Amino acid sequence: MEQRIDGKAIAEEVMVEVKSLSARLISDTGVVPGLAVVIIGEDPASQVYVASKGKRARECGFHSVQHTLSDDTNQQALLAIIDDLNNDPAIHGILVQLPLPSHIDEGKVIQAINPDKDVDGFHYINVGKLTSGELGTAFVPCTPAGSMILLQRTLGRDLSGLNAVVVGRSNIVGKPVASLLLAANCTVTIAHSRTKNLDEVCRTADILVAAVGRPKLIKGDWIKPGATIIDVGVNRIPAPERGEGKTRLVGDVDYDEAVERAAHITPVPGGVGPMTIALLMANTLSAAYRSAGLEAPKL
Repeated sequence: MEQRIDGKAIAEEVMVEVKSLSARLISDTGVVPGLAVVIIGEDPASQVYVASKGKRARECGFHSVQHTLSDDTNQQALLAIIDDLNNDPAIHGILVQLPLPSHIDEGKVIQAINPDKDVDGFHYINVGKLTSGELGTAFVPCTPAGSMILLQRTLGRDLSGLNAVVVGRSNIVGKPVASLLLAANCTVTIAHSRTKNLDEVCRTADILVAAVGRPKLIKGDWIKPGATIIDVGVNRIPAPERGEGKTRLVGDVDYDEAVERAAHITPVPGGVGPMTIALLMANTLSAAYRSAGLEAPKL
């Protein structure tokens, strides 16, 4: 019954569309989409992730800029860089890699980004547009936006009337994906780790989005037969079978159990993850189109 949702393949489809639309924008207007990424510190995982974003941006024909700052960079210096990028007409998207060092106020930094360049979708103006249904001009956080593309390319564009359960209430995934599902005319329940009878709530879901950050929390018998599962969780657990000290990645859903009941399910890794960077490119493209006075393309 199981059908694995191939996030890598769908992300590549999105990237092909972004590359084509980027080339068209450059040809028609001379506007080259510009993405600036700011990273503080030498965290290896963050460095790899940021390098991947830069590589993908260049593949799309974008102007790609990276600011790498030391761990002891102060907030004032970071805000000055953001101000420069806000005022740089060659930059259409600004992304500050999170988390930031503890001495920097993350909220203040995010709100300093021009909302028209906030391709992460975290500025209060973009959050407000999303929750009030102004999707035409909002920047939607990349992971929720990517999750919706996975759903629509698996189930079709019309999700009307389906029961959706979102497990997780974060500002980065849970709340925005719930808003997107509402906008798609689903009946939406937001649940979380403290929800009473969480297993029973999950069993009502035609669409189950797991974004709670707890490995294999959702068991196979929590899944309604025929449901579609989007597993956003990325959890590293010990894998002694691979050798001493080795680990492996798992989602918030017990995949091996869930595949026995789900009609469609994203794997971890290889599901939602690749969509996140693809949607960052799509958001940057949209920002460039709007800066040129054009309507942002729909993917």
